[in-house]
Amino acid sequence: MKTVIQYVLLVVSGVLAYLIYLSVMAPITFNKVKEERYTVVIEKLKEIRDAQVAHRSVTGSYAKDFESLINFIDTGYYTLTQQKDSSFMRYNRAYRIDMQVDTVVVDTLGIVAVKDSLFKGNTSYKTLDVIPFAQNNERFTIKADIVNKQGFNAPVFEVSAEKNVILYDQPEDMLASENAHMSIEEVNGTTIKVGSLTDVSTSGNWPSIYDKKKSSN
Repeated sequence: MKTVIQYVLLVVSGVLAYLIYLSVMAPITFNKVKEERYTVVIEKLKEIRDAQVAHRSVTGSYAKDFESLINFIDTGYYTLTQQKDSSFMRYNRAYRIDMQVDTVVVDTLGIVAVKDSLFKGNTSYKTLDVIPFAQNNERFTIKADIVNKQGFNAPVFEVSAEKNVILYDQPEDMLASENAHMSIEEVNGTTIKVGSLTDVSTSGNWPSIYDKKKSSN
């Protein structure tokens, strides 16, 4: 009987030790998975932002959906220009003399395909709307609008992905805590996003550490 009790206590101790190990390692594992996935998602959001900025520079507005944005990347062109200062003499009737007039001369150098400029020949932009790591190929949410700021109408856009989609296979309690973050060192709220529908901004809601991760890779 004594041997049986000792065996049972040994098993119980082993189980408790394993549970303690899991409780200690779970947050570490979660943070590792989170940072790896967020880094990839954020890089894709940056690509979307670059495409939107290009879309606005060519068309004057942001794309309202991925179909038109991807089509723009596939078929759009930049016009390459060069600006240089110049001047010429013009007769001034008031002073009755020739006076120098300063100006800027814009020369058109040619055109370049948007997809070559932004994606260097690869075709990853064709799935620009798909959220990395999403279990069911969920898509980013994309919106565009016009906001009035100090009497000036400005185009704006916002692209976002739900944390629940990116971290679909992670423990519910840790995911709930992640969604409740309010810190300058974390991605706050329930989404990772770039742009804004209320402010004229193309910034993302992630901390600068994720921008440093890119440069260190």
